[in-house]
Amino acid sequence: MTDLSLPPDLDIENSPHYLRALVGMADQRTVVADAAIYNDNGIKLVEKGTRIDSRLYDRLVQHKLREPIDRHLSIENPVDVPALLAACQALIEEETLPHMLAEALGASARLLAPLRSLPLPASMACKLTVMRDQRPELFQHSLQMMTVAIFLGIKSGLAERECSTLAAAALLHDLGVLHMDPAWSDPDHKVVGAQRKHLVAHPISAMLMIRDTQAYPRAAEVAVLEHHERMDGSGYPRALAGADITPMGRILLLAEVVAAFYEKYDDMPAQRLSLVLRLNHRKFPAALVAFILPLLQEEVARESALMPLGNDAPRQIELLAEAFACWDQLKAGLPADTAARAGAGSAFGFADSRLGALQKALIEAGSHPRHLGELMAQLQGDAIGLAEVALVGREALWQLQSILNACHRRWPQLSDRATPADAAVADWCDWALRKL
Repeated sequence: MTDLSLPPDLDIENSPHYLRALVGMADQRTVVADAAIYNDNGIKLVEKGTRIDSRLYDRLVQHKLREPIDRHLSIENPVDVPALLAACQALIEEETLPHMLAEALGASARLLAPLRSLPLPASMACKLTVMRDQRPELFQHSLQMMTVAIFLGIKSGLAERECSTLAAAALLHDLGVLHMDPAWSDPDHKVVGAQRKHLVAHPISAMLMIRDTQAYPRAAEVAVLEHHERMDGSGYPRALAGADITPMGRILLLAEVVAAFYEKYDDMPAQRLSLVLRLNHRKFPAALVAFILPLLQEEVARESALMPLGNDAPRQIELLAEAFACWDQLKAGLPADTAARAGAGSAFGFADSRLGALQKALIEAGSHPRHLGELMAQLQGDAIGLAEVALVGREALWQLQSILNACHRRWPQLSDRATPADAAVADWCDWALRKL
C-alpha cells in the first residue's frame, strides 16, 4: 500500500471492535453521554445524560454515527496528563528498560518533563482510557515506547517542545490497533495474505485520528504514519527509505523495536536487541542506534550467566540453508535475463534483493549457514557464543517470514503464476509457508 487509503471494510469512525472495547470500559467505570448521539441521518440514538454501557452496543453498532462517539462522552477517572506522569514514573521504577533510560539521563524527571505540556483532547483521552482498561498490554507498550522515543529525542538534541510533540506521537502511535480484531494480537494467530491489510493500515488509521483532533503538529501525524517504516525501504505502509523518513519517524521506528524486544523477551532481551540492531544495520538509523547500543552492553554482561539458547541452533541453521538453496534452485530454472525483464519493482526483484541482502548480512556477521556448522563445533562449552548463534538464527528466520509476508501483501496475485518469475516467487513462498 503506497497511498493513504484505508481498506473499504475498515471504518475508524464506526469500528465494531473499538465500540465493543469502549462499552466494555463503560461497564467498569461511569461513562455518560454529555451530548446526544445521532446517526448520519440525524436520528437520535442516545439522549444526553445517558449512562453508556454494553447494553447500548447493539443499538450503536447498527448505525453509522454522525460523529465519532468519543467526542461526546464524560468519563470517570480518564487517562489525563497527571495519570500519564504517574504511570510512567511507575514504569521507570518497575521495568528494566525505562529505568535504564532514566539512569542514562541522570534522573527520571528529564524523561518525564516533555509529558507536562502534552496536548490531550477529550477524544484522545477517551481512546487512551479504553486502551488502558481493555488493552492494558497495548497501553504499557505505548508508555514504554514513549520513554524510549523521549530518550532518543533528548539525546538527538531536540528542544523540550519538540520532545513533547514526539511524546504525543509515540503515545498515540498504536491507536489504530484499537480498531483491529483483538484476535490479531494473539501470537498464535498467523495473519498472512489479504488478511494483513488491516495490520498494514493501522499506522494510517492512527495518523487520521490524530489529524482529526487538530491538536497536534503535522510532525506528529507523519511520525505516527512512519513508525513501521525501515531505512532500507522494507517497512510499511509506504515502503519509504532513508532520507524520505522524517527525523521523528526515524525515532519512532527505532523506539518501537527497542520497546518490543523488552516486552516480548524475558530471557536475554539486551543481547537479542543488540544482535538485531547490529545484524540489521541497514534497517535502522545508525545515529540513533549509537545511543542505544552502549546502554545494552552492561545488560548483556549481566545476562551472560543465564542458560544458553543454543539448543535449537542446528535446526535453525538447517532451515536457513534450505531457504537459500530453495531460492537458488528456483532461480536456476529461469532464463538468464529474468531479473532484468522482471525489474527491481517486481515480486521477483523484491524477493531476490531481500534474500540476497539477508545472506550478505549473515556473511558480514560470520553467521551464514555455510559458516555456522564449523562455528558451532568451535563454540562447544561457550554459552554466550552458542546463545548468540541461536539468536542470529532466530532473527534470520524472522526476516524470512517478513519477506514471505511482504510478498503476500504486495503481490496478492502471485498465486496466479502469470509469469515464470512470479511462479518462482510463489513456489518459494509456498515452501516458506510450510516450513517457517
